[in-house]
Amino acid sequence: MKLALTTTLNTTFDDAVERTRKALSEQGFGILTEIDMKSTLKAKLDEDLEDYLILGACNPTLAHRAVGVMRGIGLLLPCNVVVRADPSAENTVIVDAMNPALMVQVTGEPRLQSVADEATTRLQAALDSLTAQ
Repeated sequence: MKLALTTTLNTTFDDAVERTRKALSEQGFGILTEIDMKSTLKAKLDEDLEDYLILGACNPTLAHRAVGVMRGIGLLLPCNVVVRADPSAENTVIVDAMNPALMVQVTGEPRLQSVADEATTRLQAALDSLTAQ
């Protein structure tokens, strides 16, 4: 099973971040958290990293349904969307979203399948819209 749903964009990092935020919003996901890995690793470890942003995206309806099935599922909700510059190609940005099917595979809980399916549909639609622009 794939870890992530992925797309690659030929654009600047800032444009990719802006487009990703918009695409997620159009699919009902809000951005609750943001982690700038590049800045964090530089500040804490004095290590350099290409542009790398983790967006904590949440669709409240889907999250509520999943937690209703299994309270501990918050550990596996498909909330992280990573926007990262490809260090091997200029103006190439990779957008990864956690594969929601992992929730079902890891827990073995079949009642999460409908939530995973809808989350996959919405996240894939968001990623597809990025390449359609």
